[in-house]
Parts: sequence; C-alpha cells; structure tokens
Amino acid sequence: MINLASREVFVFAGLLAAPAIGGMAEHRVPGRPAPPPDTRIARLRQFFAERACPIESLAPEFIAAADENALDWRLLPSIAFVESGGGKDYRNNNIFGWDSGQKEFPSVRAGIRTVAARLGTSRLYRDKDVDGILTTYNPDPAYGGRVRAVMETLGSADVAAAVHVLN
Repeated sequence: MINLASREVFVFAGLLAAPAIGGMAEHRVPGRPAPPPDTRIARLRQFFAERACPIESLAPEFIAAADENALDWRLLPSIAFVESGGGKDYRNNNIFGWDSGQKEFPSVRAGIRTVAARLGTSRLYRDKDVDGILTTYNPDPAYGGRVRAVMETLGSADVAAAVHVLN
C-alpha cells in the first residue's frame, strides 16, 4: 500500500513538473537578443491568402515538414499549388497529386508530412537538388518550370534559410 501511494505521489509530481520542464526551452539568456521571427510562415500565409487557397492555415506545417526533411521550404507549397490550386481541387486529402492523385491520406496534414518525408528520405529523391526532385516527381518537362515559377513567387530560399538558422 505504501509503495502504491508513493508511486501515485511520484506520478502526480511528474505531471506538475512537466509544464515547467516543457517551458524551459522558451527562456532566453539574459542580455542575449531574441532571435528574429521566421518570416517564411508569414510569407507563405500571405501567398495562400492572396490566392484564396484553403490551405493557408497549414503554412506552419509546410515549413516544419520541409525543415525536418532538409527540403527547400518553398517546394512543398509550390507542388501543392500546382497540383491542387493550393487546396482548391483535390481528393483523398491528397493536395500533392501523389501517386497520380490515387494515394489516400488520413488528413491533409498527414499528407504534407508523408510527402515531405518521401521527398527528403526516399532513395528515389534523397540527395537530389530541387530540379532532380521535380523531374522524378513528374517527368513532364513543363512541370518543373511551373513549380519553379511558384517557388520564385514565394521568394528566395537563401534569404529565408538564413533567417531560419538564426532561430
């Protein structure tokens, strides 16, 4: 009985401490300026909003998935824009036209994560530059140009990446 009570107290104390531990990463070093905000999310939201794209709220998801898979931050949203008009016309939660639009994802968010992981880690895509990824994704010679045009509209990969590194 004492052992069970001790275990309950320990678990309860752990639950109380978890929010404090989780917030520790947010503390800044005194005298050190806060890093500048990652402007990629705002730029992506603006791009989608100006074009009335339903996936505007998923801008942070696109950026996180790209970063986790070492992809150009503009690639995934640009493919989604070319393939589905930025979420205007798709089925099966597949805004990327993945597998000729046949692949079903449990959610659009899951589709973003899955496609990002495949483009970043699959033997078909990894170690390729953006042009190599696009050629493998869709071999139609005009496809890469369409996606690249959207990427250029979003801005520079280098400038955004430099801002992100500071975060």
